[in-house]
Amino acid sequence: MTGTASRVELPSGVRQRASAPFGRVVGSELSWILHRPRNLLALLGLAVIPVLIGTVLAITGGPSGGTGLFSAVAGNGLVLPVLALMLTQNLLLPLITAMVAADGLAGEAANGTLRGLLLAPVGRVRLVVVKALGVLLMVVLAVGVVALSGVLTGLLIVGSDGLVTLSGTTLPLGEALGRVALATGWCAVQMAAVGAVALAISATTEHSLLVLIATVGGLIVFGVLEAIPALEWLKPIFITADWYSISDVLSDPIRWNDLVDGLWRAGCYMLVGFSAAVARMATKDT
Repeated sequence: MTGTASRVELPSGVRQRASAPFGRVVGSELSWILHRPRNLLALLGLAVIPVLIGTVLAITGGPSGGTGLFSAVAGNGLVLPVLALMLTQNLLLPLITAMVAADGLAGEAANGTLRGLLLAPVGRVRLVVVKALGVLLMVVLAVGVVALSGVLTGLLIVGSDGLVTLSGTTLPLGEALGRVALATGWCAVQMAAVGAVALAISATTEHSLLVLIATVGGLIVFGVLEAIPALEWLKPIFITADWYSISDVLSDPIRWNDLVDGLWRAGCYMLVGFSAAVARMATKDT
């Protein structure tokens, strides 16, 4: 049989299977994420956290003295969303991000549905893109819920008609909300980087729990290593190195150095994580 003989003529009236419309595949994935009860409960839990923090600080009056964000929240409600983002980005937001990434590939493999997706007319690179968009959607929703809940709680419970910055200056409400939006976007980029790494790990295993352990455990290890002075030279490669610099958006003027470094670092992690996920899925056996 020659090489040209492998070309098969389809019977009359039978059309060759075309690629599934990308928009429909993306819509299906996003709808699945938004209708998953576990994801909805996670978003609800995140929305409660700023309310609890704001309520406690309003009742107790916050810590006396000091220059930290907890002290700055007293009578300065628009600091609350930034404080809530800083607290949740160290564990809860990465955990939820890794959970969605684990469901995307490892969960599909464990349920036996990934094989069907790999055989379907979707394309392996497009499949990774779709899963990445699903993770990104959850990241945006999770970070946005924390920020929105923090803003509403800060304005209604703590009270504020502007923002007293960490530098002592006062910003009007519009500019203050812009600072909160900047912190929200910056945090979302960091979580997107975590999601890319988690998706790469998810592409290599069928065990969702392993993805959670590896992702969150890696962040904890980074945090521990950062605290060791002798390993200061390793800090530039830690994705968590500049996470606490989110509070720099509350300075006047904004201290951009660490914020920009954090964006570059997150971008590198996103590129490496997404590329690793694509490479793994491109060579994965069906």
